[in-house]
Amino acid sequence: MLVSDFDYELPEELIAQEPPAERGGARMLTLDRATGKYEDRIFRDFPELLRDGDLLVLNDSRVIPARLFAHRAGLHTQPGHHSTGRIQILLTEQISEWAWRVLARPGRKALTGELLTFGDGELRAEIVAHGEFGERTLRFEPVADFFGEIEKLGHIPLPPYIHRADVDWDRERYQTVYAHERGSVAAPTAGLHFTPEILDLIRARGVCIAYVTLHVGLGTFQPVRVERLEDIHLHTERYTVPESTADELNAARREGRRVVAAGTTTVRTLEHCALAGGEFAPHSGSTSIFISPGFEFRAVQALLTNFHLPQSTLLMLVSAFGGREHVLNAYRHAVAERYRFFSYGDCMFLG
Repeated sequence: MLVSDFDYELPEELIAQEPPAERGGARMLTLDRATGKYEDRIFRDFPELLRDGDLLVLNDSRVIPARLFAHRAGLHTQPGHHSTGRIQILLTEQISEWAWRVLARPGRKALTGELLTFGDGELRAEIVAHGEFGERTLRFEPVADFFGEIEKLGHIPLPPYIHRADVDWDRERYQTVYAHERGSVAAPTAGLHFTPEILDLIRARGVCIAYVTLHVGLGTFQPVRVERLEDIHLHTERYTVPESTADELNAARREGRRVVAAGTTTVRTLEHCALAGGEFAPHSGSTSIFISPGFEFRAVQALLTNFHLPQSTLLMLVSAFGGREHVLNAYRHAVAERYRFFSYGDCMFLG
């Protein structure tokens, strides 16, 4: 298959620039993946679509304010470091205690061996490796509370299709209400619609709720640069399946109960783990799983997800789950009905 097989026309004005006025207020398009029938609903209806005994799995990763501004202080080997301009750094993946993969803009100014200072010098880092498309590896000088400094100095890393600077309320709204394990540089956006009240309604229907953690990383920001699906290779992302979640998944499988995934990150975590066969086990690891049409789903029977970019790997995953023609027909309907798209936009439930 070709990447262009997952294209659709999207007017720019349908890309949500802000969240809905309140959580839970988004529209929701439901899709029966067996028949292709779709229906316009609102997210507050979501508990009604769940069944007694369902297992709803959520990604509890927490977004860090990963967009930082640094001053270039010259090459490490130069005496008398001097400021040589400002550069934007986006933390994308922690690879050791003090080393991070990052995107640097402008990349041509981020040279291996150069020192960067953040804020008034609270953080310092050296560029230790150079990659393609603006990728770099930074090694930070140890500080007492690294994430505390990031919280002070960083900005919420809004996606590039949101054409505004981040503001204070993005720190709350670009975060799920159940976010716990910090490490993502993009929100698991299907989860942005939940409120504590909606979660209570879900539990009241006899639905179990469990959590996995997948830290959303570099792949979210990288466009597909190949023409054929078989040439796509995703970056790895770190995940954790807690013991309680493994137990819930195994019980649901034994008892024939439905597993409902909130978000493509949750799907990728569960399906990666299911590839090994046997029962789910508590563990941490990393995955680069790429799900496209023809994939055999072993763990997930229903999916809540936001609308995704044309020709994106996430649209390919949703198409694998719901059927490419069914999904693209539903997307065309969403465009005609002027749904709001992408991270701060509306959502879709495939069952």
